[in-house]
Amino acid sequence: MISIRDNKQLNLFDPWAFLSAKRRRMLDEDWPGLFRKFLLDELPVNEMRRYFCENFGRPSKELYSVMGILLFQQTMNLTDKETTRQAAFNIEWHYALNITEESDSAKYISEKTLWSMRQKLMESRLDQLMFERISKKLGMVFKVDFKNQRIDSMHIKSNMRRLGRIGIFSQAIHKFLVNLKRHHRALFDAIPQGVVERYLTKKAMAAFSMVKPSESHKTLNSVSRDLFDLIKMFKDQAEVGSMQSYKLMQRVLEEQCELGDDGVAVKPASKIPADSLQNPSDPDAGYSGHKGQGYQVQVMETFTTTTDPKKKEETLNLITHVAVESACEHDSKALIPAIEETRRKDLKPENLTADSLYGCDENVQAADAAGVELIAPVMNGGKQNDITLKDFEFDDTGCVSCCPAGHKPKKVKQKANRFRAHFNRQHCMSCRHVDQCPVHPGKRGYYLRYTAKDYRLAKRRAFEQTDEFIEAYRWRAGVEATMSEYAATTGVKHLRVRGMKAVRFCATLKAIGVNIRRAVAVAKARRRNGRDFSASKSGRFMPFPIFKERFASFCLHLADFLPTNYITADSYGKLAA
Repeated sequence: MISIRDNKQLNLFDPWAFLSAKRRRMLDEDWPGLFRKFLLDELPVNEMRRYFCENFGRPSKELYSVMGILLFQQTMNLTDKETTRQAAFNIEWHYALNITEESDSAKYISEKTLWSMRQKLMESRLDQLMFERISKKLGMVFKVDFKNQRIDSMHIKSNMRRLGRIGIFSQAIHKFLVNLKRHHRALFDAIPQGVVERYLTKKAMAAFSMVKPSESHKTLNSVSRDLFDLIKMFKDQAEVGSMQSYKLMQRVLEEQCELGDDGVAVKPASKIPADSLQNPSDPDAGYSGHKGQGYQVQVMETFTTTTDPKKKEETLNLITHVAVESACEHDSKALIPAIEETRRKDLKPENLTADSLYGCDENVQAADAAGVELIAPVMNGGKQNDITLKDFEFDDTGCVSCCPAGHKPKKVKQKANRFRAHFNRQHCMSCRHVDQCPVHPGKRGYYLRYTAKDYRLAKRRAFEQTDEFIEAYRWRAGVEATMSEYAATTGVKHLRVRGMKAVRFCATLKAIGVNIRRAVAVAKARRRNGRDFSASKSGRFMPFPIFKERFASFCLHLADFLPTNYITADSYGKLAA
């Protein structure tokens, strides 16, 4: 049976009256007060109703409390055991979640409940909805300007072991044999005993990690043949073919091996795709040649261009977008989805700053079509001493009007998106820069051929040399501090979970934690400068005038139910007054 507390219901008496004024102020002016006042009601508890019955069964844990506890766990990078203890005894958590009871049902949560509720949130993708609602609420409360934003990515790792190719083969076989023994014992008994002894015992599996480099090629061929034989043995067994561990073996065979007339052969390492299986325990993880195995998280945040220290500390830099993807994905593919996502949430920027990995011409054109100016340098093209297209002068239509030596072309021809400029042969042959120039000799002179895309890139490269671009782009560096804060305060770089859903859940909730920490810092700065952000002004207890009126009414009605010789209505009226 579902259990949801109405946080808008006022209390007759202040349940936190036992706290001294100083302790209460400490809670109000830090993250518990801010969360309780602004964010508690934003948790998406109604979306969890489909998992519970309205009027039958054992009552669930109160959903506002559970969601808040899961959020605090990721924000503070706690284990399940540490989380249950904090939920039971930490008064900051109780104040933030408005838990006023002292019962076990209110303040105790088991590790099993944490696990099951976390699974429900992951399956429903409520972490994304929680991030969206809290981000929009903080943006509204702190009047965040979403005009200027910046984006970058960070490599993160799940709780998986780094395996070599031998380890990938052996672990895939081991995982399959364990599952086959558990679910299809008769089929498991048909496997040769030698294969079982090599891959099912702990001692034998440990031996694969101690293979000498000189014997690694031989061992790799051996394990690849064993994997191929197992796949071939059960290829006609429909029940086995539907097992996830069998599909993992098939994936390893397809990615790591080549089939020929002589049997199976291991592919060279250079031919293995970047999205190949890195560890059978985490099939969603990818590989980046620059950063290694794991995932990457895309983060977009707002920023201010003010140089006034007082205004800067009073401005909230809010993370507006978080997306987790495999480490093999290129950053350029993440830009347009990020813009579309922020547009859907009404958090879209007007100017988006990014590094050169995001700054391909296609992204610039797509961002411009979406109403966003992408400020990013072009990837390096050509040698530093070479003359490139950016050194030429162009007219408004994209046609070359003058070369770097000051000579005008004889003729410029445009066909669709392609241009051809015809230069005088004598001018080009006598030019001392002809060897570094992109013009090429032809039948009637020297020709410069380029496309509309080449023109746009040249125009951007020329703009990068201006003070205007340098001033606009210098703010991108601030996102590196955000990544450092994200990793240092939440532990996002090394997670305790595996799999895309779990990694996405943790990374998203940890980003919410960064936003809350920043909001608290801004609230304190504004309070120091005379702009109050006290949560006690709209607390969860009844204001005194309302309390006095309701208590008087209560006293007058109570007299009707008591014996006349016990106390008179007049007395109750005086008591109420």
